[in-house]
Amino acid sequence: MVFVLALGAALANALTSVFQRKGIQSAPADTTLRLSLMTYALRRGIWLAGFALMIVSFLLQAVALHFGRLSEVQPILTTELVFLVVVLVTWFGFTMGGREWVGVLAVSAGLAGFLFFADPVEGSLSPPLWAWAVAIGACGAAMVTAVLLALRGPRWWRAAMFGTAAAIGFALTAAFTKVVSGFAASDWTTLYRHWQAYALAFFGVLAVFLAQNAFHAGPIVASQSTLVLVDPLASILIGVGLFGDDLRTNGAWGPLEALSLLVMFAGAVLLAHSPLVAGLRSGSDQQSELLVHHPHHPHPGPMADAGCPE
Repeated sequence: MVFVLALGAALANALTSVFQRKGIQSAPADTTLRLSLMTYALRRGIWLAGFALMIVSFLLQAVALHFGRLSEVQPILTTELVFLVVVLVTWFGFTMGGREWVGVLAVSAGLAGFLFFADPVEGSLSPPLWAWAVAIGACGAAMVTAVLLALRGPRWWRAAMFGTAAAIGFALTAAFTKVVSGFAASDWTTLYRHWQAYALAFFGVLAVFLAQNAFHAGPIVASQSTLVLVDPLASILIGVGLFGDDLRTNGAWGPLEALSLLVMFAGAVLLAHSPLVAGLRSGSDQQSELLVHHPHHPHPGPMADAGCPE
């Protein structure tokens, strides 16, 4: 059941990426890191549809995290790129080429290999306060560093750095979600008593805001790559360091896990740089008009700046 729920969350994430990218792409350049970016997004029906799907994804992920392990659930979300390719092929009529097939197979095989070789065993569901402080401090410092790096440089670099900050925020949010889902399962009326619930809301909103800046800052291949790749890596580290998840690393298991992750990430990079995921029709110099007949978007237009990094 954990796998099915996590895969459902990945599918919802894939649709969210398309809808929110479409809704945010034409925002004025001076709205970066400003609340006006969110007010612009909230006036776009296609972005609101993506936000609704984000909520669905969060609920599916929360239930999966309640029954599963952080270091198990989050890597499964890497399949978001696989679902994104499926959506573009089945919904928009794009054609899969060799790059897409290799990427899909690599992500699937790498993920399956990691989950089999690592065989994650859940640790503590109640980390001490000092452990939370270390995790929040480390993630917060990494997010601030990424945002500072995103303030300068070419557009692909800024999109990648904002995506990195958002991915770390999403990983930390998943850690809070796992704990809060346990509180909710026992007695949801007492959630207001737990500081983790407030931290979940804060970091969740912050991660969403940073993700919108990633979509707005530059090419989707840059933001999508970091969002999909950094999240599972950060989640594995948080799962092991904060919750004490036990990965099977003795003997040959450790190298096999590392190889599986490498294959999975290589496949994800291939898919992220695919003309399909970039919003381009294979073999064409013209940007495709995604969602051209979508009922939530009455004024279609090209997916600007969705091509390869500068």
